[in-house]
Amino acid sequence: MDPYKKSRKSSNPPYWNRARRHLLAVDPALGMIIRKCGRGKLVARNDGFFSLARSIVGQQISVKAAQSIWNKLEQKVGGISPERVIQRTALELRECGVTRQKSTYLLDLAHHFTEGDLREQNWEELNDNEVKNLITRVKGIGPWTAEMFLMFHLLRPDILPVGDVGIQNAMALHFNQNKQMTAQEMISRAESWRPWRSVASWYLWRSLDPLPVDY
Repeated sequence: MDPYKKSRKSSNPPYWNRARRHLLAVDPALGMIIRKCGRGKLVARNDGFFSLARSIVGQQISVKAAQSIWNKLEQKVGGISPERVIQRTALELRECGVTRQKSTYLLDLAHHFTEGDLREQNWEELNDNEVKNLITRVKGIGPWTAEMFLMFHLLRPDILPVGDVGIQNAMALHFNQNKQMTAQEMISRAESWRPWRSVASWYLWRSLDPLPVDY
């Protein structure tokens, strides 16, 4: 089965069980983490704007803090969509706990989805690098946000976000006596996880926080 093929009718990655079996087989240390985390799975929203907006809100803050701000934002806006967000002012978004900079990013993102080049984009036709190149043109979207989009919206199976603080901390804790690893060390340590590094990353996040990561 091609890991890039999936049903858009399902909110769970169709490759998840296959990936889980592979990771359990190739990495005993990671396997212990997976077993402790239980049978949960990554859940996709099938909504590109939702995924990118959620990632912007979550930049450089904890999962718990991001969830709190997101809840307030949903209540203020009345449901997250580009059409509703663009009707709000930056000040209104900031009242939800969104920073000044992130409020600007969210409004710019909403513009791209209502009037710009992301309005009717067929993401399935693009490879990982093409997706990154396209969405990082949007203000406030860098490599980390692009990787979250690839994982949580497009369900691409082999993303390893080495710039993510949670992944850095989890890999240091579980694989390097709680000492931070370089990006190259992390990539080398994760080599046996291919082509399912997105799944491994999800379990690493869960190992630090029982609240499932959601973008």
